Amino acid sequence: MNKPTVIIGASTNPERYSYKAAHKLTEHGHDIYMIGLKQAELLGKPIHADLVAFSNIDTVTLYVSAKNQIPYYEYIISLHPKRVIFNPGTENDEFAERLQTLGIIPEIACTLVLLSTNMY
Repeated sequence: MNKPTVIIGASTNPERYSYKAAHKLTEHGHDIYMIGLKQAELLGKPIHADLVAFSNIDTVTLYVSAKNQIPYYEYIISLHPKRVIFNPGTENDEFAERLQTLGIIPEIACTLVLLSTNMY
């Protein structure tokens, strides 16, 4: 089942986990939307440097550290995702608690592992 996903911290660098996640999500049939520091293109899709108001988002997967998430808080909430995945290194108790109070599931997990174990 397609779970439209916003990748925050998207990168064209093949060494980055956000790059690997973009490929794996696409391979698994999920629509991806990407936000990064620089305007670019990956897998024929734009990486947006601005905060685009996507709709019908199931999941937001984070690839930015807790301190760098602060400017994204309101944006992520405005997307009304069902869940936000805090990948390794992005754990943020403060934001996770806020999401939970809004009915958004904070998931401390690894997108790549969830995909490889069919738990996404």
